[in-house]
Amino acid sequence: MKDGDPGEGGPARPKRADARRNEKTLLDAAAAVFVASGVDAPVRDIAAEAGVGTATIYRHFPTRADLIIAVYRHQVEACAEAGPALLASSATPYAALGQWIDRFVDFLVTKHGLAAVLRSDNAGFEALHAYFLDRLVPVCTQLLDAAAAAGEIRSDLEAIQLMRGVGNLCIGADSDPRYDARRLVEILIAGLRRP
Repeated sequence: MKDGDPGEGGPARPKRADARRNEKTLLDAAAAVFVASGVDAPVRDIAAEAGVGTATIYRHFPTRADLIIAVYRHQVEACAEAGPALLASSATPYAALGQWIDRFVDFLVTKHGLAAVLRSDNAGFEALHAYFLDRLVPVCTQLLDAAAAAGEIRSDLEAIQLMRGVGNLCIGADSDPRYDARRLVEILIAGLRRP
């Protein structure tokens, strides 16, 4: 029996620390390749980025859909964890918000290929979308509230509105190399500043 496999009717054992690190390395590499080349990037490119063989990736993620969904969840968790960390370590709440939105843009670039992968699984896509909202809206709210309380930004914007606006600005990035979504998002975030 491998770590993480359920035994005879028993609960699944947690993965060992080194197995969790290895999986995180694979997911980080896949996310970086997906951001640079899209979710259709060859598995060999992900393997090269991670410093492993392609068989290792297939052992962890037997299908491309498995890999994409795992990257999606991994990025949601990384984005959720980054919010409070950035708020604690940045010079100002507004700076933390800007850095978090930059990470959110990276996530959105990867997310665009997800719909095509899950086209045949609406329930799975809906569950992932609910997970995304449950994890990230509260983090964005915390960042917006902190920046508004510090008097750095206007206080009349809800997190879901900002996230949708950022998402809409990112849509054209995958079809036109001249389209600079990141620059447009920077302008949007600058527009939140109090005069």
